[in-house]
Amino acid sequence: MVFNFRIVSDEVDNFKREIKIDADMTFLDLRNAICDAVNFDKHQMCSFFLCDNNWEKEKEITLEDMDVDSDQDVWLMDETILSDYLEDEGQRMIFVFDYMTDRAFFIELKEIITGKKLIDPVCTCSMGTPPPQTIDFAEYEAKAEAKAVAMAEDLDEDFYGSDEFNQDEFDAEGFDEMNFEE
Repeated sequence: MVFNFRIVSDEVDNFKREIKIDADMTFLDLRNAICDAVNFDKHQMCSFFLCDNNWEKEKEITLEDMDVDSDQDVWLMDETILSDYLEDEGQRMIFVFDYMTDRAFFIELKEIITGKKLIDPVCTCSMGTPPPQTIDFAEYEAKAEAKAVAMAEDLDEDFYGSDEFNQDEFDAEGFDEMNFEE
């Protein structure tokens, strides 16, 4: 069985990679295929997160055991087989490649091809330039601050409505029925 993954970035609009990989390979094999497809250094710390349909992180599959919490199960990339955790088209993952700034690729299992095997992963689609693997932390903070300022400027008084209080708009009937403690 072969998995076909689509990989995109929220940093670069025209970036996309598609990788086909045998379902019996490991998450480490997938990590290596991604790094090869975007020319990333394979010595950087990284993790996959299995996600729900809203991209909420659920389970981490990491490169190395950090032994942070011995009560928590640890899934390592080199020991974890793709097909053990991925079974449906549309399943989503996040691949965090820059821990300092929590930058990541968004991955979706686009197709499951049954009756086929692959010896090595293959990048079948390569569009756009990937984001850099690491960025200067000060540069990242400056960009985040500029974005926050731009958003704050968009939230002027019209966004929140008028600051004038109009007694006629106040629903006194519902308010009177509430119990308040003094």
